[in-house]
Amino acid sequence: MRIIGGAERGLHLTPVGTGDPKAHLRPTSDRVREAIFNLLINGGYGNPVAGAQVLDVFAGTGALGLEALSRGAARAVFLENGAVGLALLKKNIALMRAEDRCEVLRRDATKPGVPPAARFDLVFLDPPYGKGLGEAALTALAPWLAVEALVVWEESTPPAPPPGFDALDQRKYGDTVITILRAAA
Repeated sequence: MRIIGGAERGLHLTPVGTGDPKAHLRPTSDRVREAIFNLLINGGYGNPVAGAQVLDVFAGTGALGLEALSRGAARAVFLENGAVGLALLKKNIALMRAEDRCEVLRRDATKPGVPPAARFDLVFLDPPYGKGLGEAALTALAPWLAVEALVVWEESTPPAPPPGFDALDQRKYGDTVITILRAAA
């Protein structure tokens, strides 16, 4: 697993193999991450990554948020509550030397607490597949999002966006379905 593009292109992150099913850790493949960022940057959304405040939910290794930082995001906040994911995430932030642009919150994404003062422009949502956690987390995190924030949701099947979110695009890559949503104005 490595950073695909931007200033840190080629940086190898902490190896996790195919993941840790017991910890519900399933890293987004390099190929899918590359497709996500190509879609965001070249898909008619402007460049939502440049200067963005990023929220990486069910962060695991943090590869999506770190990729965004490498490609010009201003800051990333990572939500993760699993011990394995937290350890990998902290190692990867250190490998990228991005501690000053990152914040790690050990929280249940479906009960994230009081929203921070700054809202997020770009959200990566990569819940454990097939458990309905994406819908619950997105609903709970709605107050954390900026008006018209983009959400990139990774699931195994096409998800149903909760009220307040409009589906913009959907692509399938192997067993992964990527859905792009926009938060309502």
